[in-house]
Amino acid sequence: MPLLSRARALARRAPRAKRAADFDRAVAEFFMRLALEEAARGVGRTSPNPAVGAVLVRAGRIVGRGYHRKAGAPHAEVMAIQSAGQRARGADLYTTLEPCDHFGRTPPCTRAILQAGIRRVFCGSSDPNPLVNGRGVARLRRHGVEVRTGILEEEADALNRPFFKHVTTGMPFVTLKAAVTLDGKLATATGDSRWVTGEEARARVHRLRDRVDAILVGANTVRKDDPRLTTRLPGGERGKDAVRVVVDSRLSLPPGRKVFARRGQRTIVATLAPEGSRKARSLSERGVEVWHLPSKGGRVALRPLLRRLAGAGMTHVLCEGGAELFSSLVRERLADELWLFLAPKLVGASGLSWLGELGVARMGRALDLGEVSAERCGRDLLVRAPLRPGPARRPRPQRT
Repeated sequence: MPLLSRARALARRAPRAKRAADFDRAVAEFFMRLALEEAARGVGRTSPNPAVGAVLVRAGRIVGRGYHRKAGAPHAEVMAIQSAGQRARGADLYTTLEPCDHFGRTPPCTRAILQAGIRRVFCGSSDPNPLVNGRGVARLRRHGVEVRTGILEEEADALNRPFFKHVTTGMPFVTLKAAVTLDGKLATATGDSRWVTGEEARARVHRLRDRVDAILVGANTVRKDDPRLTTRLPGGERGKDAVRVVVDSRLSLPPGRKVFARRGQRTIVATLAPEGSRKARSLSERGVEVWHLPSKGGRVALRPLLRRLAGAGMTHVLCEGGAELFSSLVRERLADELWLFLAPKLVGASGLSWLGELGVARMGRALDLGEVSAERCGRDLLVRAPLRPGPARRPRPQRT
């Protein structure tokens, strides 16, 4: 069945009273879903830019597709126009994000759209980047292009939450991930944690690692687990290794830990140790970047660390422990969402809890999470919940 016929079939399933009003939106949503599939191909590869997908449709058939592959590469709209060639003239463009209208590392997408003779543009998300923020839509409309906005906006927004936070606050989006037993323990009293969850859950973690820019851990996690913090996708599929970030306030870790191994993966150690110290030089000789940061309570101040990571183009940071680092991020309102993998196991009171002290004395002051979702990962359960956002900070462009 041709794509447009399938979209019209979706519209016909709506109640009769709504058909006239919903017909165009049903068609637009059908093609926007295809654009979202394109955008998903770039997730985790485009920072500090957003992940964007686009499709061009003419006479009910797709004539061009594209997605943004990495910062500095052509944007999704331009890729779709290039793939369509002359068939782009008179076509409808479905793009998951408002087209940009400024020069960065690439020319503005609005110019390419106008030059290609696009008839109509359908957008998912609005771009909060101060350099865009409605200017792209306004320019297209001034030149006679019909623009519809807010098509599958919720789904499009979800795709780029890290970018939206980064561009409006100058901070990265922070995900907390922990694998725990049903009684909330990430390890036994001896520190043994291999393995809390099963293979399916661990594979899901590696797919998450493949989508983030940096993995953040504390010194105790490195000391006890000696993790590599690499991405190992099932079936030998090639993944992306995120930047490894270790918070080691005193540079107490021995340089022989796996996380410091030379393998072409960028590694950063955040510390309070003085510049030029013997341990700092030893790490630097191994290719590890040593960042000297301000102190807060005798530990590395996390807000300056996260802001520096964001300034280096890392819009999504995954924190994998330990308990004190988790609790510090929660207390300081720096974390955005929680991924908690629950294994059908019990360890008991002597086990190590995944979360440190939050200073909650009364249940009425407990941290109230947002809407919780749950899904099965083999025998385990993945529980996801948004954390209450912290205060907004000044805008920090830009989509380039």
